[in-house]
This record gives sequence, C-alpha cells and structure tokens, in this order.
Amino acid sequence: MHTIFRIGEVRKIDKKSPLYEVDLKLTSDDDQQLRQLTDRVREESSGSTGWYRMGKLLLTIGQFDKAEELYMALLEQASDDSDKTHIYHQLGWVKRDQGQYKEAASFYEMSLKIERKTLPEDHPSLANTYNSIGQVYHNMGDYSKALEFYEKDLEITKKALPSNHPDLATSYNTIGQVYNNMGNYSRALEFYEKAHKIYVKALPPTHPSLATSYGNIGQAYNNMGDYSKALKFYEKSLKIREKALPSNHPLLATSYNDIGGVYNNMGDYSKALEFYEKAHNIYEKALPPNHPDLAMSYNNIGLVYNNMGDYSKALEFYEKSHKIREKALPPSHPDLATSYTCIGQVYNNTGDYSKALEFYEKTLKIREKALPSTHPDLAQSYNNIGAVYNGMGDYSKALEFYEKSLKIREKALPPNHPDLASSYNNIGGVYNDMGDYSTALEYSKKNFEITKQVLPENHPDLAFPYNWFGKIYRSMKDYSKALDNFEKCLAIWKKGLPENHPYLAVACSNIGDVHRLMGNYEKALAFHQKALNIQENVQCSPLQVATTYINLGETYREMKDYSTAFTYFEKGLEIRKKKLSENHPDLAVVYHNMAKLYLATRKYSMAMKNIQQAVEIAQEKLPSTHPHLLEYKETFEKIRKKM
Repeated sequence: MHTIFRIGEVRKIDKKSPLYEVDLKLTSDDDQQLRQLTDRVREESSGSTGWYRMGKLLLTIGQFDKAEELYMALLEQASDDSDKTHIYHQLGWVKRDQGQYKEAASFYEMSLKIERKTLPEDHPSLANTYNSIGQVYHNMGDYSKALEFYEKDLEITKKALPSNHPDLATSYNTIGQVYNNMGNYSRALEFYEKAHKIYVKALPPTHPSLATSYGNIGQAYNNMGDYSKALKFYEKSLKIREKALPSNHPLLATSYNDIGGVYNNMGDYSKALEFYEKAHNIYEKALPPNHPDLAMSYNNIGLVYNNMGDYSKALEFYEKSHKIREKALPPSHPDLATSYTCIGQVYNNTGDYSKALEFYEKTLKIREKALPSTHPDLAQSYNNIGAVYNGMGDYSKALEFYEKSLKIREKALPPNHPDLASSYNNIGGVYNDMGDYSTALEYSKKNFEITKQVLPENHPDLAFPYNWFGKIYRSMKDYSKALDNFEKCLAIWKKGLPENHPYLAVACSNIGDVHRLMGNYEKALAFHQKALNIQENVQCSPLQVATTYINLGETYREMKDYSTAFTYFEKGLEIRKKKLSENHPDLAVVYHNMAKLYLATRKYSMAMKNIQQAVEIAQEKLPSTHPHLLEYKETFEKIRKKM
C-alpha cells in the first residue's frame, strides 16, 4: 500500500491567511479499516480514464461550473457513442446539482437514447441512467414518474447483480426516498430496511453507506413521530462516522444535524441548538465560506430561533444563509427559494405581512421558472402566500391561494398525503376566522381523516386536528365538545412530547379558556397557570405567552378581580404590540377585553378609547358579518349609552 495518512486535525494558520495547518498520522501497513475502505473505493472508481476521473472529482467537491466546462470540452472531442453516453450522463449530473432539472433531464435522456440503441435492454448501464432520470423527476416533485424510472432501474439491477450487492441497496434506498416524500413513511421504512440488510452483509462495519442507511431509517422514524427510535438510528449512524472519519469531517456534521432535527421536533430547542452548532463548527472548519452546506447550517440554526420566537436571531441566521446561496448558486436554484421562504416566515410571524409577502413572492417567482406547474414546492409557495393574506384578514385572497395550493396537491400527491391534510386544515382555518363554522368543521374533518390514516396513533401531529375541532366548537359555543377535543389533543402531546414542550402550554391554555367560558373559573386559572409555568421555563414564542396572559386576564375580569385582570391584559398587549402590526386583529381582541374591563370599573372614556381601536381594526380587517366585529359593535353601544 502507498504512504497513507489519517487526518488528525485541520487548523487555519491565521484569520487573514488562506493557508491551513494539517496534522497527519501515518497509517500502518496492516490497518484493517483502511484496507477495507480503499478496496471499496478502488472498486467504485475503476475503469475511468484521467480526464473523466477529474470530472467526477470536480462534481464530488461541488465545482459544477468547472465540471461542466471540462465535460463540454470532452464532448467536442468525443468520437464514439460510449464516450458521448458517459459525457451526457455527467452533464445531467452537473445540471441536477445546479438545480436546473429540465436541462438535467434533457442530458440524461440523450444518454438513454444512445444506450437503448447500443445496449441490450437489461444492461446495468441502462439501470444507472434510469436511476438518474428518476432522481430528476424526484427533484421536480413528479413522484409517480420518479417511481416509474426507479422501478425500471430496480428490475434490471435485480437481474444483473447478486442479491447482496450494494448497488441493489442503492436502488431500494432511492425508492424509499420517494415514498418518504410522498408521505408514505411505512413504505419508505420497508425499502430502507431492505437496503440496510444488504449493506450490513456486503460492506465493512465502518463504511459510509452503512452510516447513511442508519440515517435513512432514522429519518423515516422521525417523520412518523417516533422520536426515540429516530434518535437511536441517528446515533448508530453517528457512531460509525465518529470511528471512520476525522473529527471535522462534513458527514459528522450531517449526523449532528439529523440529531438536532429530532430535538427540534421534540421541542427541546436548547438541545437542538447544541447539535446544530456542533455541525456548524465542523462546516466552518472544513468547508470554504461560500459552501451550500454552510448555508444549510445557518438555516437550521435560524429555524430553531424561529421556533423559540426569537425572530431577530432567526432573521440574522436566515440572512447569513441567504448571502452564501446568492454567491454560490445560480439565481433560479431551489435553495435560494428556500431562503426567501424562511425569511418570509419570520416576517409573517412578526405580523409584518407586506415584507412576508415580498419574500414569498420572490420564492414563487423562482419556483414558477424552475419547476413544473404541478410541483409540490409550488403548492407550498401558494400556501405560504395564503397564510399571509389570512393573517392580514384578507380572507377571500387567503382562500384563493390556499385553493391553488390544494389543486396542485390533489394532482401531484397521493390522496392520503399529509400535505393534503395541511391544505384542508388551512382552508378550514380561514372559514373559522370568517365565522363560517360549519364549513370550517367540514374541512377539518377532511384533514382528520387523512391524518389518522397516515400517522401512527401516538404521533404528535395527530393532536392538531383535535386542536382545530376544539377551536371551532369553542367558536360555535359548543363547550363540552370543545373541551373533549382539547383534552384529546393534550393527551396525545403528553404521550408523544417532553413534559415541558411549548405545545403542552398551548393545549392547557385552550382547556383553561373553555373552562372560563363554562364558568369554571378555578379550573380555568389552574390550566392557565400550568401553561404559564411551562412557558416561563422553556424557550417558546412570545406570542403564545401573550395569549396565556390575555386568557388569564379574561378569567380574572369575569371573576371581578379587575386589578389582576388589568395587569395580565397589559402584559399580553405589550408583547403583541411589539410582535404584531398595529392593525392586527389579535390586537383588537385585547382592546375589546380592556374596554369591557374599563366599562365594568366605570372608566367610560378609557372604555370608549379601547373599543374604538378594536372596532377600527375589525372594520378594516374582518368581514362585515364576522362575530368579533358584531360583538365589538355591541360593546361599543353599551359604552356609548353610559357616556
């Protein structure tokens, strides 16, 4: 074996210098791990000539423009079909990694056209091309087409290779990924496990593909809401990578990111940050400053801060991510659209709807250019724009965009896909906000039917439909049904989430609010206090805390403890004023509550001032028949008669 070193550590010599100091450790001649890995690498790269190896290397390290330049030069010199087939295929790879999926499909199909003429129909090279075309359709969101090509690949691969060949495992993995994106997580898991059985038999125990396989299985369990199993498999993946790779290898960062994602889903945001920052430290050391993976890392950290309600921090990290992507990627790349979406979400969460709309429309513009008209990402864009209009109280516009989103999802996705459930939920939410509770209930039931089909009974997301039922029944003043649904919601979250998860606080606050409406004030206070105890001890959205303060204020107002009520209203109002636009409907709710409090304490001028603010916002933002507006007008008349 030639002289081989393990990389111990890579350090930048100083901040100004582009030079790095690398600690190398000489391997011994009988290093078993090295022998297994090099034998495998040699097998994977055999049969290529120098320039073709150079092209593959450029692709592997992300130098797509240079790879394209090299392959175009090689194409001009190519004289036989075999060379042309290979070059077209590699150009397809370039275009796919650049996010130019239509061009990628075109190059792959040129390669396929030659192969079909020159090779038997069950030749392994055809399988490889089918797989590549499948990947492009997968990226374009055309999952049925992707499956069609992946299954052609699998059919040939099964005939051509022994049953434990790693390439067969790759085929199972790619089919698993399609089912994962289709929301069919149990099928995804089935294919991931088929792949894994092969990898365990065929590969050395420290092979990177085995770590990836554990990661895929972890991903399926994560999507199914089984977070303890997801962690178990992600940690197995990490263990292999820690043994096989240097401490600052990017694949270690992938494992840290995966584990961070699980903790984020569990609502353990400090743990999520800890792992995302571990990943980020590796990327900063190991990658150039404009590498796309560094952008993804900033994005992940931004996501946690967004979930914690620290929107200024979230924006800071999302913008760092965006700057890298602007430099590193072509202007129509889907990852740029992702950046615009994330920034838009922050502005939407803070009630800055015009800014949110600006960024969501930038996303839409890229996706309309880069993707086919039925791509699920386009549906997501329409969905996001609908959410902004809903937040602005423009319910007809919100419905228009939510229905555009639904139309795509009904065409592109299987009938029980979770994204379809999300669309029904959102449309139901608009009807609820419009005061059309029967239609809201109809859509929420559609959401529930899909959700209970596709998710296991202990999945935390199964609680969301119950939460919506509770909200609608509360609006309909059917308090016993509202309470029943909110309690079901709480029971699911208690089983599936950590005891201090912010969602538990939301459920407790909702239950407390129903008890208030039923006149059970002591129970109401107990549940609101439970909510507040969680919210004051974990990192969660300030707007959720504001809602709990306002619910407590309303309870104390109805109990005629006006000074305590006023204190809580003030706390809630202060947060909402900071976080929301000045004419947001949620501010009108607080102004109305305070007007009722001032009316009860005979401070009529202050009551009038607050009710006028509530009515002005509601008249601008709500339909003329909305129950809130009618209630505000009724209170206005009561105050006017007292003055």
